[in-house]
Amino acid sequence: MIKSLSTRIFIGLFSGLIFGSIIQYLLGDIGFFSGTIVEISSGVGTMFVNMIMMLVVPLVFVSIVCGVLELKDLKSFGRLGGKTFGFYIINTLVAIFAALAVALLLEPGRGVDMSGGTGAVITATELPNLVQLIVNIVPNNPVSAFTSGNMLQVIFMALLVGGVIKSLGGGVPLLVQGFQEGNKLMMKLITVVMQLAPFGVFALMLKLGATLEAEIFVSVLEYLFVILGLLLAWIFIVYPIAVGAFTSVSAKEFRAKTREQILFSLSTASSNATIPVTMRTLTDKLGVKRAVAGFGVPLGATMNMGGVSIYITIAIFFVANAFGAPIAMEQLPALLFSIFLLSVGAGGVPGGGMVMIGVLIHQMGLPVEAFAIVAALDRLIDMVLTSCNVVGDTAVLTIVDSTEKVHDEAAAEGVRVSAKA
Repeated sequence: MIKSLSTRIFIGLFSGLIFGSIIQYLLGDIGFFSGTIVEISSGVGTMFVNMIMMLVVPLVFVSIVCGVLELKDLKSFGRLGGKTFGFYIINTLVAIFAALAVALLLEPGRGVDMSGGTGAVITATELPNLVQLIVNIVPNNPVSAFTSGNMLQVIFMALLVGGVIKSLGGGVPLLVQGFQEGNKLMMKLITVVMQLAPFGVFALMLKLGATLEAEIFVSVLEYLFVILGLLLAWIFIVYPIAVGAFTSVSAKEFRAKTREQILFSLSTASSNATIPVTMRTLTDKLGVKRAVAGFGVPLGATMNMGGVSIYITIAIFFVANAFGAPIAMEQLPALLFSIFLLSVGAGGVPGGGMVMIGVLIHQMGLPVEAFAIVAALDRLIDMVLTSCNVVGDTAVLTIVDSTEKVHDEAAAEGVRVSAKA
């Protein structure tokens, strides 16, 4: 009996992919396997993801409220919020500029003729408006915010509720206790659901292996290798080194403790669905304070999109080069600003990056056919970029927690000095 959950998820992931590939290439002519088995696997995988998503909104709301309540005072909340938000922005910008440097150096798509591709429909055609994005953070209907799963609105309401309860001091002990007990309930529910993860992952990967066509990779291997190489470097080199440089957690230890998170995010391709696993990784394995994790993880799943930034940047350069419309230097400032807004607006759901690339293709006047190339490879890339996003959340919050601990130690030392004086 294998006790390690991450090992069981690993087995489920690869065995599902192997069985799916066998169905596609050896049993594809047998309707029971290519039809019934794949359909059942798709249903089971969808049920598992829905089960996780069912818990995400209440988990996010309760965790953030409890996170605010665990802070010493509201001043601590302002410092923590500003620090987390700032680090997320820096992480996204660094990812964009790194991908830009790689794209300018390697010029993916140069010499490739994609003009004969097939068409596809772009479902969104407008860049996100920054002012409107900020305005929409405040919901006009709290029930709608919960039912639609609008994370920014849920985060806003949780921060407001937590801040008001905190300002009331000890006057509402039953309310505080209610949220604390609710948080325990959510953690227990997540533990129960996660025991089903190996089976859910197996089903998801079987569907992927049975339906993903290998032929679509042949003409775009360079594009694929550039994106995947950069994403994997970010996951296994950049983030671990950053954590090792700014915290007491070594790079090797960080890689080991995020393994379960990486495997889970690979199968779901959803930052939101991985929120419970990210929280477990931070609090149980890396020792990050629940106040930091409770506030930072939902926010990171919404706006800390280092993986999406890399994906969008490389993809748009590839498409522009492959369709004979290379990006000029004078276009770069507007392009980079658009990529930043699109990355933040991508959302933590499967396919979010692909939709945003479609928006950018339209805005830049590139052929609609280009979207077909992006869509063909999106499922594979989306898995890895999701892992990059969630590991980025973990890395940033581990660093934030380390700075908070240093601040707390300095404050405690100041109190001791004052007492002696």
